[in-house]
Amino acid sequence: MAHFIEEPKPEPPFLCLTASGGHTQIILVEGPLQTKLLGQTRDDAAGEAFDKSAKLLGLPYPGGPHIDQWGQKGKDCFKFPEPKIPGYDFSFSGLKTAIMYFIRDEQAKNPEFINENKADICASIQEQIVRILLNKVKKAAKDYNIKIIAIAGGVSANSCFRSRLEEYGNKYGWECFKPKNEFCTDNAAMIGITAYYKFLKEEFCDLSICPSARLKL
Repeated sequence: MAHFIEEPKPEPPFLCLTASGGHTQIILVEGPLQTKLLGQTRDDAAGEAFDKSAKLLGLPYPGGPHIDQWGQKGKDCFKFPEPKIPGYDFSFSGLKTAIMYFIRDEQAKNPEFINENKADICASIQEQIVRILLNKVKKAAKDYNIKIIAIAGGVSANSCFRSRLEEYGNKYGWECFKPKNEFCTDNAAMIGITAYYKFLKEEFCDLSICPSARLKL
């Protein structure tokens, strides 16, 4: 919904990759209130992979922005695995484990490994997370023959993610849409624009509706 707040808006149908601390999803957007879930994470979200990796490096929470800042000063020189998950689903638990073991083993050889290589470690971690995300988008875009690609969620504020999206767009002929940074994390703005479109469709509810933190599905 962040893409319907301001102009220019992507023209449906388009694909939106939503990546945050709680979600990693590829959505086929057919209209502001018409969406279809194509794939999602089977375990951890991309944002959680950022935050847990940052914790291993001794960086503050939330760790994603700190990995981004350090990564801009480093290079992608450490290799991490890419999960072989069928379809458009994701998995980040194995990547987190691989990063944990990598840091453990390197520190066993050199206790100062993190301090001496922090920028390169961060660059390598975020490049691999972004690579995993965009390779799935590439598959969905090809299978659905869609050339309009959007990203959303807190991870979409990552500078590497935004830069690589443009590179993929240039390579595969995509028209790419990135929300302003303030709309990557501002849930109030997303809720507000959702209410606007529901108002236009006259989708109302009465005052008996209330929030539930533990809704049974």
